[in-house]
Amino acid sequence: MIAILKYNAGNTRSVLNALNSLGYEACISDDPVQLQAADKVIFPGVGEAGTAMAYLKARQLDQVIRALKQPVLGICLGMQLLCAHSEEGDTAGIGIFDNQVKRFPPGLLVPHMGWNNLENTSGALFKDLGQSADFYFVHTYYATQGVATVATTDYILPFSAALQKDNFYAVQFHPEKSAQTGLTLLENFLDL
Repeated sequence: MIAILKYNAGNTRSVLNALNSLGYEACISDDPVQLQAADKVIFPGVGEAGTAMAYLKARQLDQVIRALKQPVLGICLGMQLLCAHSEEGDTAGIGIFDNQVKRFPPGLLVPHMGWNNLENTSGALFKDLGQSADFYFVHTYYATQGVATVATTDYILPFSAALQKDNFYAVQFHPEKSAQTGLTLLENFLDL
């Protein structure tokens, strides 16, 4: 079973639709027992870090996520909340990744919205995608680079487009909105 984490953020339905298009069934849940029993957990999100983290903490889902042993994929806000801290609302994250989440400085149009290619990709998520696959991004905050960085993108400055540590994987872009490259990445995650 694939569980999509339900919390105070959007985009869960888009992820569910992408999984269904690949032939997978999934449930949207904030039930700790269901999340712990799932074969894979996807932690998507579009929204504001402080509000989303407050929802997770109120239900002790931050502790549940931290203790998961199966493959977990954070998407966009889900990735940012897996990091140590976000400047958005001065929010402490779950802390799987040591990376800091910062607001893009003034410069090019913010939010970063649209297609952008990845660089320096490594790891199982990027199997069969080549070194310059394009993905769809929509975000105002970014994760800094660090030891867990497995792909980068440059927009105003270079940042972590994907992170991986142990059973936790995370991407800043939206694979569910990234056409065939995004579906391939989701399949790669589901094949782990």
